[in-house]
Amino acid sequence: MLRASADLTETTIDLAGVNGNPDAAATGVTYGRELMLFAEAVASRNEDRLRDAREALNRIAGPAVLVDAAGVAANFQRMVRIADAMGIPVDNMADESGQRIRQELNLERFPSARNSLTKQPV
Repeated sequence: MLRASADLTETTIDLAGVNGNPDAAATGVTYGRELMLFAEAVASRNEDRLRDAREALNRIAGPAVLVDAAGVAANFQRMVRIADAMGIPVDNMADESGQRIRQELNLERFPSARNSLTKQPV
C-alpha cells in the first residue's frame, strides 16, 4: 500500500524502511524514521522500547501525529489478527508485483510466511 500511495502521489520512497532501515524510512515520509521506530516498538511488545519510541515521536512530531500513529498501529494489529484467524488471504499471492515486493523485502524470512500462498492453487 505504501508503494501504491507513493506512486499515486508521485512521492519517492525507499521500501527498505519497512525492514528497519531508518534512513530509508525517512525517504519521502514526513517523520518516517520516528514512525518506523514507533511501529517496530509496537510490534516488539517491549515496553521500554515502546516508551522511548513514543516519547521520541511525540517530541519530534507532536501529540496529534502520535495519536494517529497509535490508532493506525492498533487498527492494523486488529485487522491482521482477524484476517489470520479466519484464513483470509490478503491479496493475490501470484501477482507479479506482489511477488517482486515480497522478494525485495525478503518477507519469506518471517515465520508467518508459511501461512501465505506463494503460488496459486492448481
